[in-house]
Amino acid sequence: MKIIKRILLVLVGIIAVLLIVALFVSNDLVIEKEITINKPKQEVFNYVKYLKNQDNFSFWAMQDPNMKKAYTGTDGTVGFVTSWNSEKMGVGEQEIKGIAEGERLDFELRFKEPFEATDKAYMVTESVSENQTKVKWGFSSRMPYPMNLMCVFMKGELGNQLAAGLTNLKGVVEKQ
Repeated sequence: MKIIKRILLVLVGIIAVLLIVALFVSNDLVIEKEITINKPKQEVFNYVKYLKNQDNFSFWAMQDPNMKKAYTGTDGTVGFVTSWNSEKMGVGEQEIKGIAEGERLDFELRFKEPFEATDKAYMVTESVSENQTKVKWGFSSRMPYPMNLMCVFMKGELGNQLAAGLTNLKGVVEKQ
C-alpha cells in the first residue's frame, strides 16, 4: 500500500510541476525557416503559389503515399482549398487566404483529426540577386494553457520539418 501511495504522490508531483512550468511558457508558437534557391524570384513564386506543388516538397505531404487528397477552387488563387485524409497525418485542409503576387502567400491550416486546430502559415519570396531567391516559410499557432506546454516540444520538430520541406523545394525548383 505504501508503494502505491508513493507512486501516486510522485505522479501528482510531476503533474503539478508541469502545470507550474506551463504558466511560464508562451501560448504562441511561431516558427520561420528560410532557404536561398538559385532561381529568379518570379519563377520560384510561380511554383510555390500552387498548393498542389506542395506534394513535391512538403515534408508532411511526403509522409503518406496513400494520403487521400481533394481540391476545391482554382489552384494558385485565393480561396483554393486542398484537403487531406490520412491514417498517418490525420484529417485537415489548407486554404489560400491571401496572395501578394510575386511576394507572399498566406494560408490557413484547419486540422480536424487527431486534434482540432486552426493555424496560420505563409511563404515569402525575396530577391537576393537576379538569379537567387530567399524563400521564408512560416507557421504560427496559439495554444491555451496547459496545452501551451507542447510549444516547447513542437517548436524544434516543426522547425526541422519546415526546413526539410524548404530543402526539398530547393532541389525541385533548381532542377527545373
